[in-house]
Amino acid sequence: MQFGKFVAPMLLDEIEKPFNAKDYIYELKFDGVRAILEVGKNTFKLFGRRGTDFTSLFPELKEIQKNIKHDCIFDGEIVTFLNGKPNFSKLQERAHAKKKAKIKSLVAEVPVVFMVFDLLYLDGTDLTNKPLIERKKLLEEFPNTERFIKVKYVEEKGKELFQKVKQMDFEGIVAKKKDSVYEIGTRVESWIKIKNLKQEKFFVGGYFEKNENAVISLYLGEYRKDKFCFVGKVSMGKKQKMYEVIKKAKLIPKSPFSDFEAKECKFIKPTIQVTIAYLERTKENHLRQPIFKK
Repeated sequence: MQFGKFVAPMLLDEIEKPFNAKDYIYELKFDGVRAILEVGKNTFKLFGRRGTDFTSLFPELKEIQKNIKHDCIFDGEIVTFLNGKPNFSKLQERAHAKKKAKIKSLVAEVPVVFMVFDLLYLDGTDLTNKPLIERKKLLEEFPNTERFIKVKYVEEKGKELFQKVKQMDFEGIVAKKKDSVYEIGTRVESWIKIKNLKQEKFFVGGYFEKNENAVISLYLGEYRKDKFCFVGKVSMGKKQKMYEVIKKAKLIPKSPFSDFEAKECKFIKPTIQVTIAYLERTKENHLRQPIFKK
């Protein structure tokens, strides 16, 4: 590991249900943008998950440098809060702003926080081969500030934390093995995300498929005041029983959606319902991270 160079973050496995285990710690999962922060006396660099340089997009985070007296590499999440909850749509506004004047105005309107959960490097020492719980102890030496906040964790009680997450309507939790080393750029089973997904039924208004692909895209909608409105699309495996049902549906010449058209889409009368899990709805009422269930 070289200080000042991008370090690809360790990636998480995913399961559906929370669990309790003595050899795990559990953290809140914040709905933000994963980031690696490299900071020292003469260095301040903020990288996205794939190595994109975020430093200029979030200039208020440079305040963190004032309180860091060592060369460090941190792993965390860039988050913006609205009414005490992470707000991903507001964060997207920040991430898409490119002009300096726009970024400056958004810093005042939509400030961000770096929620830090791991320490990978400290004053010339690569910490990635140390157990997670030891890295956490070293991280505790750094004080929380307005822009730099350490993510709290609980031991053993993953189910109880997940219930609180559901009550607060947060994104989910992350379970991490206490003795896990940090595997750079690798998706691992020792870190697991469990999302707090909502589940609803929607009507299929059309579909798109390529014969060589094993999945089909379903275009979903719901009725609002006698109008059939588009809510998004979801991928479904062609081995699902629903695939044959969709393929037997009679095609219609025009889009059944009141607010959506797509040249590649084969439209059908919206009478077939499917069950979809999703994280939340966007301000346009579209589904974020939809998953086909049945």
